[in-house]
Amino acid sequence: MVALAERPSQCQSCPIRHRAVCASCDADELAMLESMKYYRTFEAGQPIVWRGDRLEFVASVVSGTATIEQIAEDGRRQTLGLLLPSDFLGRPGRDTALYDVSAVTEVTLCCFRRQQFEKLVKDTPHIAQRMLEMALDELDAARDWMFLLGRKTAREKIATFLLLVERRTRTPGLNLGLDLAQFELPLTRDAMASYLGLTLETVSRQISSLKKEGLISLVGNRQVTIEDMSAIKAAAGED
Repeated sequence: MVALAERPSQCQSCPIRHRAVCASCDADELAMLESMKYYRTFEAGQPIVWRGDRLEFVASVVSGTATIEQIAEDGRRQTLGLLLPSDFLGRPGRDTALYDVSAVTEVTLCCFRRQQFEKLVKDTPHIAQRMLEMALDELDAARDWMFLLGRKTAREKIATFLLLVERRTRTPGLNLGLDLAQFELPLTRDAMASYLGLTLETVSRQISSLKKEGLISLVGNRQVTIEDMSAIKAAAGED
């Protein structure tokens, strides 16, 4: 089952400190968060929450990738979104989960006891403001994804996905050059197909095409190097 992760206890040393919900917290507020937090680590493939579960916590993703999914009555599964480092799981004021959330890679969550966190949000306006900003960012991302699924070509979808992962998993201070970037794909090609509304064959064909053209290189199936960032942006249909 779930194991407690070995992680630094101090918020100041947290790798997502300046991107997560606690980004605007002062020293006293961080101390309050320290008093209500605990870590949980989930293995790849392990469910984090099921739809309808009662949530006793809310959480920030410290490391790893999880999928947000919904299952139709006939058993079809659709990936609706990804949770990447600094993303927030759960909603203050809502005590049940609306979707299934599963770990794709090993995932570590910084969990806050829900009732205590809700009180802190109520009493601390700038934390509530940060929650609003994150919710609006999530709404904008959902709208962008609607455009991607509805209007972009298969090649544009794959290139956009690569850029999304690179931007969200980038290591601060790591400089490989203006047009170089390295990262590990958090999803299998089959999961990418579900997420992007493509077939497995199309995903493999488009990745092979980008590799053949020299835009990316691969080590195995998951380690990606973007060799030409400008060209990948063009392939994604970005300005």
